[in-house]
Amino acid sequence: MSGNNTSPQALYQQAKSYVQSKLLSGEWKPGDMIPSENRLVSDLSMSRMTVNRALRELAAEGVLTRIAGVGTFVATEKPQSNLLMIANIGDEIRQRGHHYRCEVISISREAASMAVAAAIGLPTGYSVFHVVCVHYEEDTAVQLEDRYVNPEMVPEFLNQTFNEALPPSLYLLKNVPVEEMEHIVDATLPSADEARLLAITEQTPCLVLMRRTWTSNKTVTYVRFLHPSSRYRLGSRMMVTAENRAG
Repeated sequence: MSGNNTSPQALYQQAKSYVQSKLLSGEWKPGDMIPSENRLVSDLSMSRMTVNRALRELAAEGVLTRIAGVGTFVATEKPQSNLLMIANIGDEIRQRGHHYRCEVISISREAASMAVAAAIGLPTGYSVFHVVCVHYEEDTAVQLEDRYVNPEMVPEFLNQTFNEALPPSLYLLKNVPVEEMEHIVDATLPSADEARLLAITEQTPCLVLMRRTWTSNKTVTYVRFLHPSSRYRLGSRMMVTAENRAG
């Protein structure tokens, strides 16, 4: 492919199209390492700057994954969690044929901060249960769970041994009938501690799903699920009816 008499914009698009054609044909499959920038510069007869821009944009679009000092890989499809239901991440991962692991970072009883108390509907300083877990798909951290539980609703919570066979969410689903839930999704950057637990940088964009559940008009739990956006996504599919149709 020659770059003669072609604008830089067109060259950059041509480089992207070349990579995308390899993906569409199946020649480069998910997880494959693609040729180096130097090889692509030679094969396409383009400048290194043009090829680098094309690869950077494809990585930003989620088509490629770039690992410093290692190379550029065809991205694998990101798993997606359903926003319309209380999903068990362990079941989702196993259904994809992958190994699931849950690591409990901390579990304690503590005084609720003002923000946590407001979320659960309790007085500031009220004693609540707090558990922090990291969920892994294969050996990659895909979700950080930061959960607060109302002791009045789940008094035996701290007495459980939580692991991949019994993560906190599954225990709650089995023992507390949920009558109402709220999901709020936002974009954020991780704190230093969150980045360390997820093995990402503090500049990595993340999605945070905030969930509250109620039974008998009392809050059962308030939890933040933090997902690196490059590893996970949130979405839903539902039937459209006259009641939920919007313009």
